[in-house]
Amino acid sequence: ATVYLDLRDTVRTEHNEEGLLALAFHPRFASNGWFFVFYSASGPRRGVLARFRADLEHPERALRASETVLLEAPKHWGNHNGATLLFGPDGNLYLSLGDGGSAGDPLNAAQNLGSVLGKILRLDVDHEAGGRPYAIPADNPFADVPGARPEIWAYGLRNVWRMSFDRATGELWAGDVGQNRWEEIDRIVRGGNYGWRLREGRHEFKSGRATVPLLDPVLEYGRDQGACVVGGYVYR
Repeated sequence: ATVYLDLRDTVRTEHNEEGLLALAFHPRFASNGWFFVFYSASGPRRGVLARFRADLEHPERALRASETVLLEAPKHWGNHNGATLLFGPDGNLYLSLGDGGSAGDPLNAAQNLGSVLGKILRLDVDHEAGGRPYAIPADNPFADVPGARPEIWAYGLRNVWRMSFDRATGELWAGDVGQNRWEEIDRIVRGGNYGWRLREGRHEFKSGRATVPLLDPVLEYGRDQGACVVGGYVYR
């Protein structure tokens, strides 16, 4: 085996939840050589979504100097980074991001539409628009909402570490790690608010009022039944 890409000069690993967190190859990788990674970085502490390109003449290696940073998520704490990167049936790139860390979402980031934390994002990485190295899909739910991050697809999530698309139906499923009592599995829909930090699973966590109806998890289980949900695939 040979080293495909070495990011040790960039990736932050000070916290045990930091590091090189996610990888996705473009659906047309064979022709464009693009792939995407999400990793922790320092100076300042943040999460980085970046695009790289393979050396098409030497496909056993990637071009380190080809990195293009698409998006950065500021972080105060080392935990709750998410993250899954994957392309949906619609050809867009989806990224899950944790609420920023600590415990109990002290910044209320997951309910804040002005933050990318505690969200699932959806990007059109085949185009550039609005001064960004990607475009916002026109049907993103908050694309035209003042003060909201247009990249957001769904919100109110604590720390979706893994998610996947059902290959039969195209539905997006996510495992959202709980605080200390309840773990949940969600079916992610456009614009959905999944309740964190107002609730953990179906149970109140912190008092407050939601401005939209909260979506229930498809399944929840208590810590007496198992540890944190770490995702997986829908299969038949």
